[in-house]
Amino acid sequence: MQSEKTMNLDSTDLQILRALQQNARLTTKELAARVNLSTTPVFERVKRMEREGIIDRYVAVVNAEKLNRGFVVFCTVKMNRLNRDIAAHFARTVAAIPEVTECYNISGQYDYLLKIHAPDMKSYQQFVLNVLGTIEHLASLESTFVMDELKLEYGIVL
Repeated sequence: MQSEKTMNLDSTDLQILRALQQNARLTTKELAARVNLSTTPVFERVKRMEREGIIDRYVAVVNAEKLNRGFVVFCTVKMNRLNRDIAAHFARTVAAIPEVTECYNISGQYDYLLKIHAPDMKSYQQFVLNVLGTIEHLASLESTFVMDELKLEYGIVL
């Protein structure tokens, strides 16, 4: 089922979004050429999608290996108890930890799934002991180490 905001997008909007997901540094002129419109309507469409929150932000994708943060770990976290206050505290705590690049509240055996970037196994071990291990109400965690990245897409299929 489509949300109301999605229904406001036409095929040109989708073309613009696809192009920006591939290269957010395209100028309005370059974007207009790709979607066969003049620059003014393309500029207005992009501004509308930004205003409506369809375009959330623009980012640079950096190479974690070249920045010595290529050791990637998915860490599942189980809390010893969970309520609104504990969940809010956990969310604030994790948001302030730079090594955690993604965090999801999940269903099933665990409460949260974290994606963590570290320099190496030893650094990750210290991170678990000195950072994650100090979080209040954390009952257990399980680490899964990424051996090879087979697919990495930042955009969504439109």
